[in-house]
Amino acid sequence: MSQEGQTPKIYRVKELTKEIQDLLEERFDFIWVEGEISNFSAPVSGHYYMVLKDEGAQIKAVMFRLQTGYLKFTPEDGMKVIVQGRIGVYQPRGEYQLILDYIEPMGVGALALALEQLKKKLAAQGLFDEDIKKPLPFLPQRVAVITSPTGAAIRDFLKIIRRRFVNIEITIVPVRVQGDEAAADMAKALDLVNKDLAVDVIVLTRGGGSLEDLWAFNEEDLALAIRRSRLPVVSAVGHEIDLTISDLVADLRAPTPSAAAELLVAEKESLINRLNEVRNRLISSVGINLKYHTQQLEVLRRGLKDPRKRFAEIWLRLDEIHTRLVRATDLLLRDLQKRLTGEERALLVYSPASTISSMRQRLEFQETSLARAIKGQLAAKQTALSFVEKGIAALSPLSILRRGYSITRKLPQKNVLKNATEVHEGDQVEVLLAEGALGCKVEKVEEKKARGDLARKF
Repeated sequence: MSQEGQTPKIYRVKELTKEIQDLLEERFDFIWVEGEISNFSAPVSGHYYMVLKDEGAQIKAVMFRLQTGYLKFTPEDGMKVIVQGRIGVYQPRGEYQLILDYIEPMGVGALALALEQLKKKLAAQGLFDEDIKKPLPFLPQRVAVITSPTGAAIRDFLKIIRRRFVNIEITIVPVRVQGDEAAADMAKALDLVNKDLAVDVIVLTRGGGSLEDLWAFNEEDLALAIRRSRLPVVSAVGHEIDLTISDLVADLRAPTPSAAAELLVAEKESLINRLNEVRNRLISSVGINLKYHTQQLEVLRRGLKDPRKRFAEIWLRLDEIHTRLVRATDLLLRDLQKRLTGEERALLVYSPASTISSMRQRLEFQETSLARAIKGQLAAKQTALSFVEKGIAALSPLSILRRGYSITRKLPQKNVLKNATEVHEGDQVEVLLAEGALGCKVEKVEEKKARGDLARKF
């Protein structure tokens, strides 16, 4: 009781925890907190769990899946952040924690951080590798342009195309190029063009803007759609200083929509000039070759004025070759004959028949020697075995009993007696003979006597 005689209020644990919860959640329902992330985890539930700490304290924090879906980056241990949220109390354990609605990295924007994280992820998967990028056709006849139909990008692109080569067929695929649904729109359009349109190349383009404006071109879903496209994709987003994930994944990156048109389609007049150059080089090359072969034909014509002379030279050459061939053949045959004679002699010396006969004689001798040795060893072993058997028989207790001795055992334990002191008068004993046994009762016990006395007893 208190000094005034009043009874103090006694809380139940649940009541106290509920009051603490009400006070904290009412007092800290919208707060900003600065700290460093540690113990970060992102389980399959989609929630983020972490600890926010500074040099003097720490507090648990959680961001539920509904909010994590709006984050463009993934938090990491060691990251310094500013978070917005509220205090929540978990009554069963009496613990409080921050329930987060927003996380902002310190020192760098969330979008810039998310962009760097996605670049590292896609680079590790090989989506930026040059060796998997598809080549563009030399002069495409049909081009699909995925863009906003009302933007400046499509106007600039079409103006350059019409000026350079009017015969190109352009199909505009209208999509949203900015906002939360833009990346999904463009990814779906890429899949649709690959499936349904007969085109040679796809251009993905829009005009310039801030990082936020161009963010749809940095989404992972769009990057994956570009990579799975069977048609080559040209990315032309913003200005030259704007570099997006789409630019890195695409088969060709153009700094602007106008540059995409210039890279994709050669100027018609330039092509005509190049064709004329090739035509002139071809005509010149054909003329030079024609002149050379005409000169060669003239040389051959002069050489064919007297064919009989040429035939005579050929016959002489053939006779010379024939003579040399006959001489070489004779030499070769004589050499082979000598070698054959030498081989015959060697065969006589090393005849298999003589070798086999010699080996048979050696084998017969060794068989005889081996049989003799085995018989000698067997006889010696049998003699030794007989000697051992006799020794064992002499030491056998049965042999000793047959010579008139007996074995006496005390009953009921059946312990073999070696000394008269081990029994007393009236004890039952068993006497084992060579054939049969005797049950006896001790009537008298004599102490140990000298060997002479024992001998006189017998």
